[in-house]
Amino acid sequence: MARESRKDPQDFSVEEKLKNLYQLQTMLSEIDKIKTLRGELPLEVQDLEDEIEGLTTRIEKIQADIASLKDEMTRRRITIQDNNSNIERYTGQMDNVRNNREYENLTKEIEYLQLDNQLNEKKIREAGEALERRQEEIRRCSDTVTERRTDLDIKKSELDEIISETRAEEEKLRERSKNLEATIDPRLLSAFKRIRKNSRNGLGVVYVQRDACGGCFNKIPPQRQLDIRMRKKIIVCEYCGRIMIDPELAGVQTEQKVAEEKPKRRRRKATEPKAED
Repeated sequence: MARESRKDPQDFSVEEKLKNLYQLQTMLSEIDKIKTLRGELPLEVQDLEDEIEGLTTRIEKIQADIASLKDEMTRRRITIQDNNSNIERYTGQMDNVRNNREYENLTKEIEYLQLDNQLNEKKIREAGEALERRQEEIRRCSDTVTERRTDLDIKKSELDEIISETRAEEEKLRERSKNLEATIDPRLLSAFKRIRKNSRNGLGVVYVQRDACGGCFNKIPPQRQLDIRMRKKIIVCEYCGRIMIDPELAGVQTEQKVAEEKPKRRRRKATEPKAED
């Protein structure tokens, strides 16, 4: 027997559309509850991963700074060695000068090289101090990374345990909701998802509760409640924008209002004046 073709969602009646939409809302709410069970763990895991990544990047930058400082210290030591060689050579030439001008020039060169050595030695000391600070910073960052990795492993373990317990149920609900979405008019489904996204509690469809919207709890006029019960058109709350349905369509039994009779006040009879003895 050939399988019947699926009915076009646009051919559904308003009542059928609202019923399917509410069923979808119920399934998505169950998925939201499962996510709530996970609490803040996914965010905590993400924060720890971001922090570890930031610290790792910082360590790499500090290591690059350390390498640069070491290169600078090496260059300056080589410069000092070259200056000392030149000082020794100029000092030897001073014994063979022919006039005062040559002697003064050699003296100035030696003084300049000595000053340059002093400057380089100062820069080497400063680079050495900066190197120690960078190495200390790397130790602190490395210790922090170790602590954060331990915390991350614990949080991931807790999250994986919760996910494993709810994975089957969540996958089942997602599959059912996906199949149900195929039966809903795309424009209506898009509007529903937009309303749901903007709602704090994730409700895009609500039923009337005690003459009020089940989402924002604002009072609904009697005529509008009648239109909702008629199920002839899709009606949204004029305050929060949620799609409204009647409780019966949602499978909720409304409480019967019992009118309490006020006790009748008994009229007190006028007291007769007592007869005089």
